[in-house]
Amino acid sequence: MAYNHKVSTVAALGAALMAITPALASAQVQQSKEPTLTLPLVATRAALDKYKDPLVAVRDGYFSTVACLAYPGKGMGHMDEKAGAMGVHFLNPANIGPKLDSLRPQALIYEPVGDKLVLVGAEWFVPVAVSKLPPTIFGKTLQGPMEGHEPIMSTNLQHWDLHVWLWKDNPNGVFESTNPTVKCPSLGYTYDDGKPRLAGAKH
Repeated sequence: MAYNHKVSTVAALGAALMAITPALASAQVQQSKEPTLTLPLVATRAALDKYKDPLVAVRDGYFSTVACLAYPGKGMGHMDEKAGAMGVHFLNPANIGPKLDSLRPQALIYEPVGDKLVLVGAEWFVPVAVSKLPPTIFGKTLQGPMEGHEPIMSTNLQHWDLHVWLWKDNPNGVFESTNPTVKCPSLGYTYDDGKPRLAGAKH
């Protein structure tokens, strides 16, 4: 009887594991899903993979703008942005100029996940004062002109920009400014459409 009971227990455990394995595999696929990219974008992503470590980005001249930006989809300036987030930008002022380089983005985009910053995208950025016409890169024309995104830059800073979601899939498209799968923390230095959500604040 004891032997039969053990066999039954093992069989039950095996059946349970078989039942949950597909669900776990599906969850892993969803978590690891990467965007479908053209070959030039794949090459750019490979070159920028080193910045998955934010400390490497800092050593190369990028500094955190601290705020995690999220938008409800009401638009920024005259731009009709879709609901989603932009995450935390790491900006490199030395890369700002009239010419764009696929391997030298002006900003790196990180998503706060737990106690880590996860690299999800990059941004190519040119002030209107530097270029009166929208530059192009990756066969795309930069969006704008648009106002600076408070609180990380003054609204007076008119600019062109292009977000590229190289490491995290964006259901709205690789080149959309906002990504609905990127989440900002409910507390901390989060700005939702220009309204601060600071640590301890009530919503």
